[in-house]
Amino acid sequence: MHNYPTRRQFISTTAQWATAAGVAASTLPTFSAEQKKPAFQISLAQWSLHKTLLSGKLDNLDFAAASKNDYSIAAVEYVNRFFKDKAKDSKYLAEMKARADDAGVESLLIMIDDEGHLGDPDDSKRTKAVENHFKWVEAAKYLGCHSIRVNAASSGSFDEQQDLAADGLRRVTEFGASHGLNVIVENHGGLSSNGQWLAGVMKKVDHPRCGTLPDFGNFNLGDGKMYDRYKGVRELMPFAKAVSAKSHDFDDDGNETQTDFFKMMKIVLDADYSGYVGVEYEGSKLSEPEGIVATRKLLERVRAAFAQGA
Repeated sequence: MHNYPTRRQFISTTAQWATAAGVAASTLPTFSAEQKKPAFQISLAQWSLHKTLLSGKLDNLDFAAASKNDYSIAAVEYVNRFFKDKAKDSKYLAEMKARADDAGVESLLIMIDDEGHLGDPDDSKRTKAVENHFKWVEAAKYLGCHSIRVNAASSGSFDEQQDLAADGLRRVTEFGASHGLNVIVENHGGLSSNGQWLAGVMKKVDHPRCGTLPDFGNFNLGDGKMYDRYKGVRELMPFAKAVSAKSHDFDDDGNETQTDFFKMMKIVLDADYSGYVGVEYEGSKLSEPEGIVATRKLLERVRAAFAQGA
C-alpha cells in the first residue's frame, strides 16, 4: 500500500519524533534544495505506448523494462487491455512482476476498462460489473500496486447517476480494502468529466480507500461542451491518490499547448499531493517515444521550478 505522507504530516511527524527522543530542533538534519525530497515523482502510463503495444512492436511483458531503459522512468501504470485475459493467470502475472522487479521498476496501478458500468441502472448488470473488477483487484495486489483505476459510467439524471455510481464504487472499494488496495476513479467521459459530479460521488462513497485519479485532459462533456480543466482538477485533488499528466502537443519552448502544466501542477501541489504524476501522451504530431520524453522533460522542468520557489 502507498500512503504518501503530505508535507505537513512529514513536518509534524518529524517534530513529534524529535520531542519524544529529546532531540533539539536545531540538531535535526537540514537539506539543500538539491537534497530535499522532490515535490512529486514521475511515472509512465502504459497508454502512452498504446499504438506500439497494439502493433506488436512492444510486448506487455517488456513494458516495465522499456519504461526504465528507454525513458528513465522507474514507476509504471498498467492498462488491463494489454493483458486482458491474464487477470487470473498466475504464471503470467509472476512473469510481469519478475520483469518489473528485475528492471527496478515499481508497479503503481492497473487502469481497468471494459468490465461493465459500475453505475449501471440495472441492478444485476451493476452487480456483474462490480464482480468483474474483483479479479483485477487481486491481480493488482499480486503485482504490488496500490490501486486499480476504474470508471464511473452510468445513465439517468445527475443525482441518479451519482447514487448509482457511488453504490457500485462502494462495493468494489470494500473488496479492494479487504486486499489493502485503493479503488480510484478517473474523469473519463460522461458525467465523470464533470469535476463537481465526481467529487460528489466521492463524498457519497465516503471510504478512505476510494479516491480519484485527476486527468489533466479528460474534461469533454460531449456535444461540444468542455468542463474547465483547472476547476475540475481542483475539485478532484482532495480525493486524489494518483494524477495523470495528459499531453497532446507542444510548442517550440516545450510547453503543452492545451494545458498550462505550471498552473496545473500548482493546483496539484497546493492540494498537498506528493505522490506520482503519470506521463500520459496521447498526441499524434510527435511519435509516442518523442511525446513521452517531451512530457517527462516538461514535468521535470516544472518540478525544478517549484523546487526553486516558483
